[in-house]
Amino acid sequence: MKQQKALNVQRWRRKNRVRKKLRGSADQPRLCVNRTNKHLYCQLIDDEIGKTLAAASTRDKDLAGQIKYGGNCDAAKIVGQAIAERAKAAGVSRIKFDRGSFKYHGRVAELANAAREAGLEF
Repeated sequence: MKQQKALNVQRWRRKNRVRKKLRGSADQPRLCVNRTNKHLYCQLIDDEIGKTLAAASTRDKDLAGQIKYGGNCDAAKIVGQAIAERAKAAGVSRIKFDRGSFKYHGRVAELANAAREAGLEF
């Protein structure tokens, strides 16, 4: 139990450290990433008006045919490409990457790299 509390404190500190530096705008919305064991979700958020401009996840019906399992790096690449396409359709090319409380490795890093390769600028 003590170990889980310590991990939660580390996660909370990491989240606050990342979020205090980021603020999405119309020019550069915030790409917010949420990771669970089975799925990966991301949204483009304009914090000035409090609106989600685009979203993609491993649970999307559009991507269901391409994704076998949502909890791996292959799925993260597909979601990264999808969010980049949807961002371009919304007229966004530059973003701020908000990894939240998650470390920048594994699925989170794969999503970011796929979005960069698809044309988004961080």
